[in-house]
Amino acid sequence: MRETDLKNILKDKFGHSEFRFDQLEIIQTILDRKDTLAIMPTGGGKSICFQIPALYCNGITLVVSPLISLMHDQVMNLRLNGIDACYLNSAQDQDERRAAEDQILSGQAKLVYVSPEGLLSSNLSLFFRQLDISLIAIDEAHCVSQWGHEFRSDYMRLGELKEMFPGVPMLALTATADEKTREDIALQLRMTNQKTFVSSFDRPNINYKITERTNEIDQLEEFIKQYHPNDTGIIYCLSRKKVEKVASDLKQRGFPAIPYHAGLTAEKRLSGQERFNRDEHIIIVATIAFGMGIDRPDVRFVSHLDLPKSIESYYQETGRAGRDGKESNAWMVFGLQDVIKLSQMLETTEANELYKKQARFKLDAMLSLCETVQCRRQYLLSYFGEESSDKCGNCDACLDPAETIDATIDAQKLLSTIYRTGQMYGAGYLIDVLRESKNTKVIERGHDKLSCYGVGKEQSKNHWNIIIRQLLNSKYIRVKNWEYRNLALTDKAGPILKGQENFEMRKPSNVEKIPSANKRAVSQINATHGRMELFEELRIIRTKLASENNVPPYLIFSDKSLHDMCLLLPRNRDEFLMVNGVGASKCEKYSAVFIGAILSYS
Repeated sequence: MRETDLKNILKDKFGHSEFRFDQLEIIQTILDRKDTLAIMPTGGGKSICFQIPALYCNGITLVVSPLISLMHDQVMNLRLNGIDACYLNSAQDQDERRAAEDQILSGQAKLVYVSPEGLLSSNLSLFFRQLDISLIAIDEAHCVSQWGHEFRSDYMRLGELKEMFPGVPMLALTATADEKTREDIALQLRMTNQKTFVSSFDRPNINYKITERTNEIDQLEEFIKQYHPNDTGIIYCLSRKKVEKVASDLKQRGFPAIPYHAGLTAEKRLSGQERFNRDEHIIIVATIAFGMGIDRPDVRFVSHLDLPKSIESYYQETGRAGRDGKESNAWMVFGLQDVIKLSQMLETTEANELYKKQARFKLDAMLSLCETVQCRRQYLLSYFGEESSDKCGNCDACLDPAETIDATIDAQKLLSTIYRTGQMYGAGYLIDVLRESKNTKVIERGHDKLSCYGVGKEQSKNHWNIIIRQLLNSKYIRVKNWEYRNLALTDKAGPILKGQENFEMRKPSNVEKIPSANKRAVSQINATHGRMELFEELRIIRTKLASENNVPPYLIFSDKSLHDMCLLLPRNRDEFLMVNGVGASKCEKYSAVFIGAILSYS
């Protein structure tokens, strides 16, 4: 009976006939009042997991959200679906805040969005303690681990909510968290006997391509012209200065590019966000200040002109492409200078030393993704603990395999050095032994007398670091102790040491290769219904409605919904309700105008 009621809410309010991934199981666990940690891919419908319990249960659901813009978009979307929701944040004036509080106290609002800093403030915590709270949802929960340790310490205080609201179940949601991050999230939130759901991390519609930096602006221009001449995309840069320069360079070359970073005025940031939401073809050049939790489904490409600090960051950012499931690209250029910049930034944070060591390891893993000859998707899935036996056929490593060199002898030298020094030392020390260093500690420990001492002196430190990263990536070696990052052999190392297995690595190259597949701009690939003329007409109607209602077009209907209309050609409201993404509220508001256009076309 409960499942039927939940499905009725899903269809009536959100226009979907079936739950996806682990949505139903997650919701059932919450309704059983158990703490829940849910890892779901970007675009997988994480919000449904707390929005439906909020509508099903009595009381109010508190949603802890990291960004004001994200709160605003989610509340606007809920209201379009006929659901009462509001937010409390520092951007509101007194009248707006009072109106929101009245909405909450009257029981009208079922969902209330608030920042960690706001919820933990004495005024708001006292305000909410008077109310019947049915659920606390922590959206973008990876911030608890990644931001809390670095620069938003209130994330690490969210565990205090357990004392403030005893007995209230907690739901933590994110698209990116490896096993250690999941453990840290549960620890920081003081979850008890939580149930963890991990859906697949695979985004099969995204094509991954990573190449060495030569002239990044020329490379970027060629990529956009070849694949996405009329598409919306996001370009990430490390610094504000670089964001401004890249946006300016692209604009001079005829692209509709605008900058976005935390150093801009609030007015300029808001204007940029509105253009990104509204314009059919726009390119945002941004720092990581832009994009968390964005709902725009038709971002066709995400590019990185600097190396992200971790696989989690890379996955989170590239996941903003193709949320509608259609073909999209994740394209990145990198250079070793990126590692130096990110290392310097890490050392200036106030995080403890153990966290910094783990962050350095994550940076090494990110660099290893760039250097690997393995299928990019296999590497990403393996990093998050999801194994895939087949190559994806939709990344540069599969479509245009890199030129490789046989590095078996060097791998044997490194593995032998790890073994002969007792599997007790980190990468830097092992490289010192290999390169015949006169380091005092090497001499004192007698490691200058080992047969492996100096066998790698003809190679650079960088070469040996690449070997170590690739052996770690392929699980021939492992980190034995996180505090000291000591390296040890795994069972997989035996065949290489015995000469029974070869070890291949990417040959360094500065030559940009042109991919052999996926050469059409994604927006030029026709949908299966073959009614693109009608689709374009429906898009014009959507844009007009969005302008009249002062909301982004995708909040009226996604491209997926418009394609579904072209396929089903609904003739009345009952048939219009069969369209994916059409619930009762949107049917009431918009069915007449869209059905009219469809009937005229028919």
